[in-house]
Amino acid sequence: MQLVEPRPSRPMPIRITPLIDVVFILLVFFMLTSRMLPTSFLELDNHTGQGQSVVGEPRPELVIDTSGHVQWQSETWALAELTTALKRQGHQDVNLATSGQTSLTSFTETLTALRSAGIDAHWQRNKPAPASD
Repeated sequence: MQLVEPRPSRPMPIRITPLIDVVFILLVFFMLTSRMLPTSFLELDNHTGQGQSVVGEPRPELVIDTSGHVQWQSETWALAELTTALKRQGHQDVNLATSGQTSLTSFTETLTALRSAGIDAHWQRNKPAPASD
């Protein structure tokens, strides 16, 4: 007496429809339950409207170098000294730029320090330098 049926000689096809259903259900589940970061978490204001006239002093130009230090007025500043100097001179808005391969960590730390001091930073995207032949 044979308890197990003999295996068929041809391979059994794998039905993929249930697998697709499960993947789709998981996709929908994770999309609905994932927590999205608020869009205002790292807001970079760069409103440059056409034809606006500017009155008053220009904003200070701050540049973050690749080592994470900030350059302003041809000097290299530490963040604590920089925010104190900017507040002492009465600056409430600055233009913040990056040079070369500045890390995202350095940029975020600088932006956070400026905002904590009550200084609004307007990010300027630098255009890549043309390749020399």
